[in-house]
Amino acid sequence: MIKLKTPEDVDAMRPACRLAADTLLMIEPYIRPGITTNKINQLVHDYTLAHGGIPAPLNYQGFPKSVCTSVNHVVCHGIPSDKKILNGDIINIDVTTILNGWHGDTSRTFFVGDVKPFVKKLVNISQQCLELAIAKVKPGVTLGDIGHTIQRFAESHRYSVVREYCGHGIGREFHEDPQVLHYGKRGQGKALQEGMVFTIEPMINIGRPAVKKLRDQWTVVTRDKSLSAQFEHTIAVTATGTEILTLPSHQGAT
Repeated sequence: MIKLKTPEDVDAMRPACRLAADTLLMIEPYIRPGITTNKINQLVHDYTLAHGGIPAPLNYQGFPKSVCTSVNHVVCHGIPSDKKILNGDIINIDVTTILNGWHGDTSRTFFVGDVKPFVKKLVNISQQCLELAIAKVKPGVTLGDIGHTIQRFAESHRYSVVREYCGHGIGREFHEDPQVLHYGKRGQGKALQEGMVFTIEPMINIGRPAVKKLRDQWTVVTRDKSLSAQFEHTIAVTATGTEILTLPSHQGAT
């Protein structure tokens, strides 16, 4: 069942969403060759607590860390460790914050040092996939329309879209209905309504779309070890379109 949010609910969610966005902004200067993902985890953890929040991933269904750090061919749910990120890498940092009982969820793929042009293109196209999808959102548009927009754009650049993982409703719970697939057909699926709040978070691969889960039962990688990039926002469907909730505090609503 999809839990429609009242205007008051959306108001209550904004601080959690903005704190998650501010956390990504805080971490950006630290994304340099030689930092460990454990250090990133500690920075995120400490910043979240210092601002009155709770890191939602920590102990969620057994996840052992406060943030997901997915490097290069890791698609999602990478577990922070003592491994250092290197010059030329890309890393997705996925932050979910609980504040006053509400969740905010956002992620971004960062360049580490000097990144090759073909890698930059993947990351840029992945970000555009998210932006194009958000631009489609308004009441009456279907979930299939959103997925189709992402799939068509990614595949027009000869990239592939991960099928097994998707966006999701969010609110007082980390994961709610609906599931927001990043592929699909126009006109299919649930029609959007004012009050829906969900994430869009396309995972785009240079190679084939197939993925596999590692033995830790969390880390998801591309089967062909090709690079993968991802961007994510939490959005609310408004009467006339959409509001991106996970913008930093200095940007406000759009």
